[in-house]
Amino acid sequence: MKNRIFILLGSNIDKENNIQAAVRYLDECCHVMAVSGVYETCPVGLVDQPTFLNAAVLVESELSANQFRKTVLCRLERRLKRTRTLDKNAPRTIDADMILFNREICDLDEDHHIPDPDLLRYIHVIVPIAELEPSLNHPETGESFLEIAHRLTEDARSKGSDPLTRRYDIDISPGK
Repeated sequence: MKNRIFILLGSNIDKENNIQAAVRYLDECCHVMAVSGVYETCPVGLVDQPTFLNAAVLVESELSANQFRKTVLCRLERRLKRTRTLDKNAPRTIDADMILFNREICDLDEDHHIPDPDLLRYIHVIVPIAELEPSLNHPETGESFLEIAHRLTEDARSKGSDPLTRRYDIDISPGK
């Protein structure tokens, strides 16, 4: 059975090259069905660091959620020399997070819930995902991804911030 997996990529170290390399790696490991545009975003938590590039990728794989996370995503981060520190918000070459696995609701372990809770919290997560499947409903809340993206965007604007910018000058499609 083919599983549909939504992945969020993020980088703020050699970010254009690393985001593109991550998409190429995913294309080698599984079937890339769609890639969102690239968004430049402000850092979360540790704000004194370079901005991030974020993008979403929809892939198909026969691997289970745990197998996909442990093999594909962990290998991707190792390949692109991701260094983990005590501060999970520190600068990084790549961050590859499984946001959705089919329409399942599950805990892979104590630190990994599917769907990723950040889907409802952060504009830099929901906007690229909503670009790929705007009418898809969140498995827990029932809201469409477009509705969530609109709500978080309006909330950010009401607070006087515009936390992400679409980067039309960067194309990370497979084969680029």
